Amino acid sequence: MKKASLKTKYEPSAQAASATLSFGVGDLKLKASCTDRTLEDGVSLAGVSLGVEKPGFFIIDYDLPKQAARFQFMNSAKLFGKQLKLTYIHPQKANATVLESTFSFDPANKLTTKYSFLSGKGSVKYSYVHGSGVTLEPSYDFNSEAWSFAASQKFRGDNTLKASYETSKKLVNLEWIRESKETGFFKVTCNFDATENKATGLTLEKTWNLDF
Repeated sequence: MKKASLKTKYEPSAQAASATLSFGVGDLKLKASCTDRTLEDGVSLAGVSLGVEKPGFFIIDYDLPKQAARFQFMNSAKLFGKQLKLTYIHPQKANATVLESTFSFDPANKLTTKYSFLSGKGSVKYSYVHGSGVTLEPSYDFNSEAWSFAASQKFRGDNTLKASYETSKKLVNLEWIRESKETGFFKVTCNFDATENKATGLTLEKTWNLDF
């Protein structure tokens, strides 16, 4: 029996929707995505992309309308006996190449750095998992020269609540994630403008696991 997954995403405020179908072929995962623009004026290639992924090694996505690919390569190594993960992201026809590294000191502490070749600057994020299960993630962006803070907590096994605050945009982000083998993946994201004290966006995501 083969397995596949269907991921849907809907943003009510923007009236935008998308769907991604993926299925495994050997150790690869093939993907096909479309958006509401694909069916806006009859069937078209608008918003359509194809992709192939080998988990932990590479992801290649190809945007059909733009005729441009996005390459992502991952690798890992041992440094001083600790795990170091490296990710290289290069979108074709766009000067937005990013290099990311994550160094795990132990299961509770890790440091993630990103470098943007476009801005010549990067960001750094520290992640700490407290004994209570709360994850704290302060980060600093050298381009905007601003801090961000995030905290998340798992509860009832399959659920995670996460709250974050971006000081540069005065933006509060709240997430509820539910992930289980029986019901699949579900995420609700809400954004709030702290200066005007009003909601600025809502995103709903749902993934179904399929057998065929």
